[in-house]
Amino acid sequence: MITCAHRDRVRRVSPASTGCDECSKLGERWVRLRMCLTCGHVGCCDSSRGRHATAHFEATGHPLMRSVEPGETWAWCYVDRQGFETAEVALEDPPAHEADQLESARPFVDALYREFLGRGIEYFFPEARLEMLGAAAGGRARAGELEFDGFGFRYRLSTAEGAFSTDEARLLDSILRVLSARYHVLFDAALAARRLHLFHGLPEDRYVSAFLDPTPYADPSSPVPDRVSDAIQVLRVSALTTYENRRIETGVLLFGATPEDCHAPPPRPPAALPYSTALTAIRSFHRLCDGLQTLALVGRDGMLVELVDVHEWAAAYAGLPLPVPTIERYAAHSRATLCGGHVCLVLTPNGEIKIFADGRQVFSFLDGRWRLTDARQKYAAWRHAVGDERVAERLFTVALNLAEDRRGALFVILDDSTTAGHIIPPGDLLAEPRTASPRAGKQGLHYLLRDTSLLRIAPAVLESVARIDGAIVSDASGRLLAFGTILRPPARVDPEVAATEGGRTTAALAASHFGKVLMVSEDGRVSFFHGGRRAWQL
Repeated sequence: MITCAHRDRVRRVSPASTGCDECSKLGERWVRLRMCLTCGHVGCCDSSRGRHATAHFEATGHPLMRSVEPGETWAWCYVDRQGFETAEVALEDPPAHEADQLESARPFVDALYREFLGRGIEYFFPEARLEMLGAAAGGRARAGELEFDGFGFRYRLSTAEGAFSTDEARLLDSILRVLSARYHVLFDAALAARRLHLFHGLPEDRYVSAFLDPTPYADPSSPVPDRVSDAIQVLRVSALTTYENRRIETGVLLFGATPEDCHAPPPRPPAALPYSTALTAIRSFHRLCDGLQTLALVGRDGMLVELVDVHEWAAAYAGLPLPVPTIERYAAHSRATLCGGHVCLVLTPNGEIKIFADGRQVFSFLDGRWRLTDARQKYAAWRHAVGDERVAERLFTVALNLAEDRRGALFVILDDSTTAGHIIPPGDLLAEPRTASPRAGKQGLHYLLRDTSLLRIAPAVLESVARIDGAIVSDASGRLLAFGTILRPPARVDPEVAATEGGRTTAALAASHFGKVLMVSEDGRVSFFHGGRRAWQL
C-alpha cells in the first residue's frame, strides 16, 4: 500500500474545538482550516481575519494538509498552489527517504498507467487487439500493425479490418502523449503545482485535444493553455443548457499557430476573458454566436478576442479544394480550417459536437462518446470501390446531408445491372413502361425519373427522393434503375444477423453481395457495405 510520507508528522486535533493558531477562528462553512505537515501549525483560510495558513506557508515553505473538517480525514496532502505561485520562497527537494518512497511507488504507477493506456485504446479502437510483448525495446512492426513502447513495456496493436490509417496512428500517438505528460507530472512536485490542470476533465477529451494541438503536451513544463480541451468543456456545459426553452447552438474558432497570409493573429483586447466554462454563466453569451453563421474567435493565449462570420473567414480560401466532401451545412467550417492550423468546434442543434481541422471534420461527439471520423480514408475506400469519382462524390455528399438531418436512406450501386431482378421486386424497375395513373401508386410516378442518372438529378432533388421508404438503385455508371423500392427479402444473410440488425441494415447486407451500398441511419451514422460485410461506419 502507498501511504503519505507526512503521515507521522500530523498531530491529532479535534476540528470542533481546535481553531486557527493565529486568530483562534474555528472551522465552519466559510472558514477552512489547514494544517502544516512539518510543524503541525493550524491556520485558517478564506477568513475575514486573514489567510493565516497561506501566510505560514509563505514564511516557511512547509507543505499543508488539504483541510481539517469534522468527521472527515484526508488521506493525501498537497502544496498550496496559490501560495506557491505567489511566494518568493522555493520548495526544497524532498529528503532522501521521501525520494526513495517515491521511487518505490513507481512500479504501482506504471501498472496504473498501463491500465489507462488499455482503456484509452479500447475507447477509440474497440475492434482492435492490444498485445503486451514484454520489456520495452525497439523493433519494426509487421504490415498492418502498430508497435510502440509505453510505461516499461512494448505493445502491438492489430485489427482484423486491415492497416491503420494515418489519423488512427496519430490518435494512438496522442493517447500516449497525454498519459506520458501526466505520468511525468506525478514525479515532479514543482511541475505538478503548475500543470495540475492536465488532470482536469475526461481523459478522452484530452486525447482529442492532443490530436488537434499537441503543443500543451509536448513539454509538460510549458505554460501553453490547452485551448481545445477548454473549448470542449464549454460546449459540453452548453449542451446541457437551454435558452428560452431551446437547446443551445454555438461554436468557436481557435486561431492556429501556422503563419498564413489570409488572416493575421488577432490582437488581444483590454480586459479579454478566457474562453472557459465561466463564460456559460453569462446568459447572453450563448446569443453571441450560433455556431452555424457566427463563431467565437479565440487567440493563441486562450482568450476570447472577437466574433467572426465563418463564411467571411472561409472566403479567403474559396479557391482551394476541400480534401474530402463534407456536409453542405458545414462546408464553410471545413474550409475555414484549410490553412493556418485553425480548429473549429461546433455544438449542433442535435447536441452533437463536431470538430473541424485541416479542411475536414475529424471528430464527432455523438451518443455520449467521441468518434474519429477518418473521413479522408473512408471516402477514399468508397471512391475506389465505386470507380466513378463523380458518382462517388455525389452520393457521399447526399448521404452526409441526410445523416445531418437524421433521415434514413439506402443507396445501391450494382456491379452488374443484369442482377437487378435479384433485389428489386417486379414492377419497381424504372425501365418497365407503365401508364401514368393515380391508381398505379408510386409506379405511376416512375416517368418523372425514367431515363436519368444520379449526376443529372439535382442534389436537393436526390435527397428528397432518398427520403422515400426503400432504396435508390443505380448501375455502375450512375444510371437510375429504381427508387423507393423495398428490396427483396434477403436470402444470403446470416439468420443471426437478420435477427439482431434492423431492417435497413439487413437489406444493406443482402444487397452488398451484388454491389456497393451506402446506408444512412436515422441516428446520424453513414455506413458502407460491400461483399456481404460492413466496410466502415462514419
